[in-house]
Amino acid sequence: MRRFYRLMILLFLFASFVSASDSFTRKNCRAYRVNPQAPKIDGKLNDNCWARVPFQDSFVQINPVENAAPSQKTDFKVLYDAHNIYFGIIAYDNEPEKIETQISRRDQIENSDFLAIFIDSYFDRRTAFVFGTNPSGVKFDLLMAEDGDRQDQSWDPIWEVKTSITDSSWIAEMRIPLSQLRFAKANSHTWGFQILRRIYRNQEEDMWQYIPKNAAGLVSYFGNLTGIEGIQSPKRIEFLPYSVSKLHTFQAEEGDPFTNGRDFRLDAGLDGKIGLTSDLTVDYTINPDFGQVEADPSEVNLSAFETFFEEKRPFFIEGKNIFEFPLAMGDGDMSKENLFYSRRIGRSPHYYPDEEDGFSYDYIDMPEQTRILGAAKLSGKTQKGWSIGLLDAVTNPEKATLDIEGRRQKVTVEPLTNYLVSRLQKDFNQGNTSIGGMVTATNRNIKDDHLKFLNRSAYTGGIDFRHQWDKKTYFLDFKLFGSHLIGDAEAIERVQTSSAHYFQRPDAKHVSLDTTRTTLSGHGGSFDIGKIGNGNWRFATGGLWRSPGLELNDLGFLRRADQIMHFIWIGYRLNNPVGVIRRANLNFNAWQGWNFAGDRLFQGGNINGGLQFTNLWGFYMGINREQSAYSPHMLRGGPLARYSGGWNFWFKSYSNRSKNFQIELSSRAHVNDDKISKRYGFNLELAQKISERLNVKINYFYSFNKENLQYVDTESFQNVDRYIFARIVQNTFGLVFRFNYSPTPNLSLQYYGQPFVSAGKYSHFKLITNPRAKGSARYKELNNKQIRYVAEDEIYEIDENQDGITDYCFDYPDFNFKEFRSNFVIRWEYRPGSTLFLVWAQNRNDFLSSGVFKAGTDFQRLFDTKPDNVFLIKLNYWLSI
Repeated sequence: MRRFYRLMILLFLFASFVSASDSFTRKNCRAYRVNPQAPKIDGKLNDNCWARVPFQDSFVQINPVENAAPSQKTDFKVLYDAHNIYFGIIAYDNEPEKIETQISRRDQIENSDFLAIFIDSYFDRRTAFVFGTNPSGVKFDLLMAEDGDRQDQSWDPIWEVKTSITDSSWIAEMRIPLSQLRFAKANSHTWGFQILRRIYRNQEEDMWQYIPKNAAGLVSYFGNLTGIEGIQSPKRIEFLPYSVSKLHTFQAEEGDPFTNGRDFRLDAGLDGKIGLTSDLTVDYTINPDFGQVEADPSEVNLSAFETFFEEKRPFFIEGKNIFEFPLAMGDGDMSKENLFYSRRIGRSPHYYPDEEDGFSYDYIDMPEQTRILGAAKLSGKTQKGWSIGLLDAVTNPEKATLDIEGRRQKVTVEPLTNYLVSRLQKDFNQGNTSIGGMVTATNRNIKDDHLKFLNRSAYTGGIDFRHQWDKKTYFLDFKLFGSHLIGDAEAIERVQTSSAHYFQRPDAKHVSLDTTRTTLSGHGGSFDIGKIGNGNWRFATGGLWRSPGLELNDLGFLRRADQIMHFIWIGYRLNNPVGVIRRANLNFNAWQGWNFAGDRLFQGGNINGGLQFTNLWGFYMGINREQSAYSPHMLRGGPLARYSGGWNFWFKSYSNRSKNFQIELSSRAHVNDDKISKRYGFNLELAQKISERLNVKINYFYSFNKENLQYVDTESFQNVDRYIFARIVQNTFGLVFRFNYSPTPNLSLQYYGQPFVSAGKYSHFKLITNPRAKGSARYKELNNKQIRYVAEDEIYEIDENQDGITDYCFDYPDFNFKEFRSNFVIRWEYRPGSTLFLVWAQNRNDFLSSGVFKAGTDFQRLFDTKPDNVFLIKLNYWLSI
């Protein structure tokens, strides 16, 4: 491994001195004031106002051949008046019968030709508003930030587009209200501007403003849109009231007063926007409902850490880029760590009533989620380069209802909580330098003793600095952040003993568990420097640290504190076709990490890369080596334990994505140095575009996991902790089915279904006796005289000293978990901004204490279970002042 690290350093030095320069000339495009009257948006461009202004063209090919002449011609015109800006585009095609189109719901135009307008109305060379369409008139829009590095596709502005197909082209005519853009107050405006055209059948991409493939940015390379004079940003006040009716049906349980098999509710709420200035907007929601949102995927988590789930709720994903403060760069688990993780707001209640706290009951009505009473966010960017974000949300004090012999009792399971997120960032030096900061606060109104395990207050803050130079070819990033918790001793002890910290580890010399603490603080940071543009070679190196006391999980996401890491990355990109190769990339990575005591936690490296051929088929593959090191979480709060190294392999291939039928196959494998543990799996995705209106996608997945040291439980014997492990054989199988049918761009029917089965069987139970040793010297396997299975109680009894007396016991760990989640949504945008949703969601699940895996039998048993069904009708209506 040391030799590989030395080789990486040599490659890093080589890549630092290898570069290539690209010629770049910024274009200018003029917008003309409407004369005599605004065009009718019908996709024909036959109004007098269009005839009075000249076409503009001069597009250049970007893919597959950079800076080459396009295979097809594209012309456009730009008009504006006091309220709107208009675009008319003619996409010529000498084979119009091959124009590829698709009728789908908004933003889903990946399988068709399309045209997209990019407008940098802030003119900060970092932010852009994108409006696109395909030949069927399906809308596509998104927000770009950080010079194109961050994209928010959830943004859905109110605008208009019509298209038509002729015998020599397809035409797009757009009307974009100025109220949907953000721009400074001025007599004359110059905006950043770009047009992108994709010709789907040969995966060609053409741009009006040439941008080199190896450019270190996107928005900063836009051309200029000039000629816009005498406009003002209109007042923006929007209301979106909604009403929803919801029927929940489920299997009734005899005697349970809370599960009679039916629950019907009516509800209402309000969403809205207020434009405070031309730069700043307030979004708010009162009593929001997210019943139309797709369910999270099924999983079985056997690790010590919580699973990260993507945000899907519209209020939180729209404009989320401005509230992001990622702690590390890259694509691994650390890339999910952030000061703000919006799924914390409205999560499931923390507390479940327990007899140890004096609550006894026969039946319970437990809320599944914490209700959001209201939330508001202020966001925008001023003409002086200040990016501003402020979000505040209040969640309801949730109560569970207990029933014992007909007597009812309300118990608070989640306190009234306020969440605050603030973000501020300033651009300098034409967007090449930025300095920013972020602060979050979580405050809980805790009145009950049984909720004192929660932090009363949790504060985090961070500053970030980024500088780019030499046409943004090189970059330097620095971040510093910290946290401070306030709570009862019980709450701070809970944090100290959580999987992110494990202060109770008996061998830890640099941390210790303090059960009397009522505060806890920590810090962290990162430093990265590298080259991301100009030439084929790219590289980066850097490091990060997380102090033992850093804690972000009240409103952020942090898997593990107490670590220091260094990494090196070198990449090579082949941007233009060579022979049968359309494009290629190759990456080298190396990393290593320690805790604050200097114990090595991980060390590894990988080589990965991919090719796409001129027939548009391609593949990715890689090999990874992880060295043996020490784990602070393997024993779930016990001493550091050595884990074995291993090799990882992965491969992914895909067919021509411009065809109606597409196939994608991926596989992965892990071989452990202990010669016992191994993992492998595969995914097979099949996609069929049946017609312009209908497409189907099926993804099959299977994985096998054989792990010799899987944690089972921790018990105590003779005042000494016993760490019980076993060998697990786990099989997981399932599929994801998606169906999309769109009669019109404003009416869509979507179905999502996922049956899932995972079974794990445990054997070869063992005790960890020497956790820092190598190989089998780490543990002692229990013999048949020491372990006995008690079937009627579903437990294992352990007679460790073989004296005929049970010393301790633990639950039978075998499992067979089955779940089916589905979601069927009819979405009709019956007028611009106003939508009717009809939703049917179904959930089935089943659990057996059995490790037997039989996919066919398991699937049959799954669909024999009684379902939970939710039928929902939601109607909203957009109003604007």
